Amino acid sequence: MTDPVPLWRQRAGSAVLLDGFHALKHALRFGAEVPVAVTTDRRAALALAEELAPDVRDALDALLAEVPEPVYASLVPRPHPTAVAALAVRPLREANLERLGHTPRTAPVVVLDHPRNLGNAGAVIRLAAGFGATGVVTTGTLDPWHPTVVRGGAGLHFATAVERLSVDELPSGPLFALDPEGEDIRGMKLPDDAVLAFGSERSGLSAELRARADHLVALPMRPQVSSYNLATSVAMTLYHWSATGGAPAAS
Repeated sequence: MTDPVPLWRQRAGSAVLLDGFHALKHALRFGAEVPVAVTTDRRAALALAEELAPDVRDALDALLAEVPEPVYASLVPRPHPTAVAALAVRPLREANLERLGHTPRTAPVVVLDHPRNLGNAGAVIRLAAGFGATGVVTTGTLDPWHPTVVRGGAGLHFATAVERLSVDELPSGPLFALDPEGEDIRGMKLPDDAVLAFGSERSGLSAELRARADHLVALPMRPQVSSYNLATSVAMTLYHWSATGGAPAAS
């Protein structure tokens, strides 16, 4: 097999790092273009595929190149317990914008308004992919394709449309913003074309997004509890959407 290191070095500056077996597995399942993948133990990685992801085993067999552990460690910022890593081509922004803007939508778009925590953003993308959301949009300075976000999302960025936009660029659709002063979510049905907006972990919704909101929505919460974790709030909201008839059929 051709030495993968020169190709890795060539692509690393612009590609998406898939950190670990599960990130690579998910990326392949959802059609990512993966030009190079490495592991310190091909036999162990393929055995893991046989056990957990037989649908991508052949693709991994053709793709994975074995490298010495020091070489692997030099390619990644933090070695993963599965000792697998790959580089993927980031989806074109134009394709994601088309996906986010396509109507009629059959699943909501999740908006994270000025998020701060990279791990939380990754967890939200993983949730959105699991619920079949149309996409996840961030406003503000956080890059939703940051390697730490991709790690937290377990490669599921490729299962949904992930982009950073301004509030003015948000997709069309009724905007439901989560806010403690809003209407109890248990009394409403969220439409499939909803835009679901969540404020930052520290400061809540920005004034700009709050002014754009069509509805303010509150999650049930015991008095004197100040807030939920961002990913927990998204999970509760998407579950409410799915439980009231919005979940897409499994394929």
